[in-house]
Amino acid sequence: MIKKKKLMEKQEIIRLIDIKKHYTVGTQVVKALKTITLNLYKNEYVALMGASGSGKSTLMNILGCLDTPTSGEYFLNGKDVSKMDDNRLAEIRNKEIGFVFQTFNLLPRQSALENVTLPLVYSGISKNKRIEKAKEVLESVNLSDRIYHKPNELSGGQRQRVAVARALVNDPSIILADEPTGNLDSKISIEIMGLFEKIHKQGNTVIVVTHEEDIARHAHRIIRLIDGEVETDELNKNIMTMADYDIAVED
Repeated sequence: MIKKKKLMEKQEIIRLIDIKKHYTVGTQVVKALKTITLNLYKNEYVALMGASGSGKSTLMNILGCLDTPTSGEYFLNGKDVSKMDDNRLAEIRNKEIGFVFQTFNLLPRQSALENVTLPLVYSGISKNKRIEKAKEVLESVNLSDRIYHKPNELSGGQRQRVAVARALVNDPSIILADEPTGNLDSKISIEIMGLFEKIHKQGNTVIVVTHEEDIARHAHRIIRLIDGEVETDELNKNIMTMADYDIAVED
């Protein structure tokens, strides 16, 4: 019975304790985050929501180790990253976090394969192993027939799939997606959310930052921010899945 209980316990991946972020603009202090205390767990699928000015982008930057808090503590897999210097944060980002951006952020002159191998270059992995792993991940997002295409030779949905593959290639602890469907039409948006659903089912922790209710409904937990604080933090009782759609989407 003890073993079963241990298996059922959630494994904490992120702990935020009294996180604050203040900016000085001229003589004025802007409190982007007033105080945030949150625990996130392995294999959660979380939507982080809020209107412009709510603090969600600031919180995303702190979660992604792109910025540091003014005060408070941020533990990622048990490591206090809130006080790390830029070099150490860069190491953590490359190892622990896979980013997916609204604008894809692909290198225009590089092929899909070359874009996906890039995070592995900084990990010191040999060229042959980098190519092998990148091909494997591109296949997992249904792009094995597009690996030598450059971004301008791909559709918007395909470019975002390349971005997702790049985020996955280092086997990160967290997939952090910032408005991942913002530049896509509704049908392609559904396909991309189907891909995140698949990634989550494979055991990944997914955090999607969005202002769109339809996108947030795919998550299992929805955290809403307002004026730099958590307004609500609730389990989603009406999770949207691919089975809820009447259109054909890619697996």
